[in-house]
Amino acid sequence: MTELNRRKFLTYVGTGAAALTVASTGLGGLAPQVEAAGKDAANKLVGFKKKVSGLNFKAIDPSDKDDIVLPKGYKYDVVAAYGDKINEKGETFGFNCDFTEYFPIDGSSNHGLLWVNHEYSSDVFVQGSKTNGKYSDTQIHDMLYVQGGSIIEVVGDKKGGWKMDATSKYARRINGLTPFTLTGPAAGSATVGGKTTVQGTFANCSGGKTLWNTVLSAEENYEETAEDAGLESTHYGYIIEVDPFDVDDKTFPVRKHTALGRFNHENAAMGIAKSGQVVVYMGDDKKDACVYKFVSEGVYNKSAGKANSALLEKGTLYVANMGSGKWVPLTMDTVQPKDKNGKFKTQADICVNTHEAALLVGGTPTDRPEDVEINPIDGTIYIAHTNNDKHGNFHGHITRFVEANDDLASLEFDFEIFAAGGKQSGFSAPDNLTFDTKVIFGQ
Repeated sequence: MTELNRRKFLTYVGTGAAALTVASTGLGGLAPQVEAAGKDAANKLVGFKKKVSGLNFKAIDPSDKDDIVLPKGYKYDVVAAYGDKINEKGETFGFNCDFTEYFPIDGSSNHGLLWVNHEYSSDVFVQGSKTNGKYSDTQIHDMLYVQGGSIIEVVGDKKGGWKMDATSKYARRINGLTPFTLTGPAAGSATVGGKTTVQGTFANCSGGKTLWNTVLSAEENYEETAEDAGLESTHYGYIIEVDPFDVDDKTFPVRKHTALGRFNHENAAMGIAKSGQVVVYMGDDKKDACVYKFVSEGVYNKSAGKANSALLEKGTLYVANMGSGKWVPLTMDTVQPKDKNGKFKTQADICVNTHEAALLVGGTPTDRPEDVEINPIDGTIYIAHTNNDKHGNFHGHITRFVEANDDLASLEFDFEIFAAGGKQSGFSAPDNLTFDTKVIFGQ
């Protein structure tokens, strides 16, 4: 069996799934079967007829250095670090960065706003340890303050360096103390205690950018923080939306979209169906969890700008049944007939207890679906299934969905295991995915 290192893997990704499957397994005789196994999918393989030349850098070896190790010819700048002041009000940069998204100012590629997720806090570096099993009010404040997100203004120079502008009028913190508006079916419902406004966001993992230039951030492993802070857990586990350019968050109040479901969200990838409806793909980052998509009831209107946010308040949430190749709607018509315990009495109950509802209607439990992204070239969907030791899948894999008729709003799909992790393929536990003109790669 031929071992495939990471650089070769990245090159093969550009040639298509069939080539990668053969290369990573060493089973050359199965090539015709691989291609035939998903005829519809194979016909749309990325770069299937074109082999890329590879990546233009010398690969680095594994290292235990307490530093960022980069290939020769590359460098990095520390733009912002935990505790740095980000504006003249004295607000400080949060802890444990995750997803980042750049928003140009006046279309500039070297002057803009950067949204940065802050996923979790730390007893060691932030709030200190519990006393008699509990945090003090001050510790809870500190724990909530450092999570959520930072909006900072960044400026690039002619040499490729970047720095933060701490005098920015836009820079601010959105965190576990910020008031959020609930939207969609669960807003004001008994399922969330009748609340239309809730406190804060935390456990922010990955996210995405909307078509109308706002940021979507995903609340992932929220349970522990909610419990430690004494907060109602049904108020967390959503996709939040923020306009980085709204200086005081009053013109566009920060919001949580309950119509997109409540679970351990990793990210949100947005696209447009042939009908003009907005489609959002999402993964639930836990073992034996499902893949989802939301299809808006209304259609996108570019001239409406940020008013398009209302599209995320009304629509249909679907879960993938990979056995049948169908997207199953999570509605009262599908969930309630299978609900033997009487838990799902309203659509709000489905939006708040999404994982349970998904399993009731036949959603396929998978191996930690983390990042879900739409290929900008052909519109197919890539899912980073990180791993699941319960099923012996220690290294994870990347799954690829092909929607019927190349339409994101389709209710049927084909899928394939695009790449399997492990020693033979040179990668393990895939997480976030991104695209460029030559390769598709996991980072």
